[in-house]
Amino acid sequence: MDFERIVCAGGPTGGVLLRRDGKHAKRFAFLQCIGSRDDKCHPYCSVTCCMNSIKLALLIKEHEPEAEAVIFYIDIRALGKGFEELYTRAREEGILFIRGRPSGIKEGENKNPIVIAENTLTGELIEHEVDLAILAVGMVAATSSKHVSEMLHIPLDSNGFFMEAHPKLKPVDSPVGGIFLAGSGEAPRDISDSVTSASAAASRAAIPMLQRHVTIEGITPVVDPAKCKACGKCAGVCPYHAISINKEKRIAEVTTASCHGCGTCVAECPFNALQQRHFTDEQIMAQIEAALAEHPEDKVLTFACNWCSYAGADLAGVSRFYYPTNIRIIRVMCSGRVSEKLVLHAFDKGAKIVWVTGCHLPNDCHYITGNHFAKKRIEALQKRLPELKNIPSERLKLNWISAAEGIVFADYVKKLVGELEEIT
Repeated sequence: MDFERIVCAGGPTGGVLLRRDGKHAKRFAFLQCIGSRDDKCHPYCSVTCCMNSIKLALLIKEHEPEAEAVIFYIDIRALGKGFEELYTRAREEGILFIRGRPSGIKEGENKNPIVIAENTLTGELIEHEVDLAILAVGMVAATSSKHVSEMLHIPLDSNGFFMEAHPKLKPVDSPVGGIFLAGSGEAPRDISDSVTSASAAASRAAIPMLQRHVTIEGITPVVDPAKCKACGKCAGVCPYHAISINKEKRIAEVTTASCHGCGTCVAECPFNALQQRHFTDEQIMAQIEAALAEHPEDKVLTFACNWCSYAGADLAGVSRFYYPTNIRIIRVMCSGRVSEKLVLHAFDKGAKIVWVTGCHLPNDCHYITGNHFAKKRIEALQKRLPELKNIPSERLKLNWISAAEGIVFADYVKKLVGELEEIT
């Protein structure tokens, strides 16, 4: 951005390519991915840097046709409309591209910067002297994002950007109903993508405004006042902040309009004070009993998440992928709904293998964090199974399967049935 002001005719130097010391610059180096794609700083790509550097290098050539412009890069990512053509034009106009991240810059005898790098295509070590080195510094989340996140209860990802409800199905929806995301608040974006996401967010916001009502799922949890101890564990696992603790009444309260119906809170409650409508413990346990009513020792009892692994099982069926028939599937809305109580009930009814499946970690869960809590809960139960039921921990399985992985589902079933035959 600093250099763009120098190149601009309305900038402080009137478009003349001058350094801070007033010297006229003729040789330029662009250093890409400074602070991006780096495990020691930010692991993500900042998206805009490659094309901005190419654009500025072309502007240098317009101002000074005899000037030298070199771009040190890891990979050139020209992903937008017309971007590949711009990259080709830059090469044709004599801009030099050197593949290799510079390891440092030192000052030469005449005060010029010397870029130290390795050309990873040739293996050659380079010390390239220029008049001006321009750093393509990585884009980071706004410092105010944390305050906004705390105020509106919108979760942040590991890089400090706002997290969307689902990266593929709801890319501009926040996990909080009625709040939508646009531009680089969600991830590094250029102007074109920012405008596109803003248009999408505006369209999504218009729907409830025009309808004048909000439709919610009928699978929200209900609190039993007689059992609730107001411990707050349910509120701690809800990614939508739909549960609050009424300290005066000493009870958990569900904001139904904010709840998305994953059921993770139900599985987390140590007092069985929560039940999910249409997916109560009683209903699921009845399904388990029916599934294992005959020859339970020959069955693999499977809990499948509605959005990914259950859809993956469906795909395996419609694609006619072969897998053994002695698997019994219990559908839940999210793997986070699978409680210790349900797993132990399946073992009590004679299941030889209990298999919990869900969306891929870390970010594929339809309910944001449900699969994370499922992983934590099931792995803890695996360690305790020998003590609780004298059952080897290997008989409780946990795998992640997407809706598109029908063949993966079928392969897992074949493997599990093979293990089933070895269990005495």
